[in-house]
Amino acid sequence: MHSDKFSLLTIDAFTDEPFKGNPAAVCIIPDGELFPHDDWLLSMAQEMNLSETVYLRRREANDGFEIRWFTPGLEVKLCGHATLASAHALWETGLLASGEIAVFHSRWSGVLTASRDREGWIELDFPSRQITDQAPPVGAIEALGAVPREVVCGMPSYCAIFENESQVRALTPDFASLARFDPVEHLEGIIATSPADDPGIDFVSRFFASPAGIDEDPVCGSAHCALAPIWAERLGKTEFTAKQVSERGGMLRVSLEGDRVKIAGQAITVTSGSVVATPPYMSRS
Repeated sequence: MHSDKFSLLTIDAFTDEPFKGNPAAVCIIPDGELFPHDDWLLSMAQEMNLSETVYLRRREANDGFEIRWFTPGLEVKLCGHATLASAHALWETGLLASGEIAVFHSRWSGVLTASRDREGWIELDFPSRQITDQAPPVGAIEALGAVPREVVCGMPSYCAIFENESQVRALTPDFASLARFDPVEHLEGIIATSPADDPGIDFVSRFFASPAGIDEDPVCGSAHCALAPIWAERLGKTEFTAKQVSERGGMLRVSLEGDRVKIAGQAITVTSGSVVATPPYMSRS
């Protein structure tokens, strides 16, 4: 598929139902075009007003796609649900064959891959996050409005570990207070997690990312890069079924393999079209 217009899809990730999971806008830049200016990329993300707008550009060496992720507030270093949505979009549009592995080259998180099984589950291969006991900025955890039993650091986020699922579900954070923190200097967000009530699920979570412009991310794949080593230590296992208990909700299969985390979920396309307002200063490489 080749077009002078940017293809644009909205895809719900970590779900097999429309209007559930986490929506992402996937913008595919035509072959031979450069990335637009960062200001335009951010403006487009603000226009879409989703937790993430992701941009893909085929590499000249034809060894995968460059990938960049933007919230309505800033560019981020890693995003799970939008990467899953990107792989789904490439297979849906025929830019990748159905059995082909999607390879993404990112600026800060290295090479990421996605593969799809026969049941339609897409597995991401991501780096795990180092977990430390570094103290969070003063006032960050207090903004959750409840006291966790433990707090650990999985930069760029902190993780508040609660006793039970009902505590996580009941959280009503002070988003205005959280938004005062700088997402680069202080923290990108706070992950709230606990053991799950359902015996078929290992742990639940919610992710509050007001510093990055998202009060609550419906399903955050990259948060599980920290949650996997956290729960591996506490549960004595490396394979998990996880659920994000936001209003939209989502299911994930997670496994810790050394310094990598495998994160699997499903995806469904909700809309498909093109961007008319492409930047006039684009030039062909």
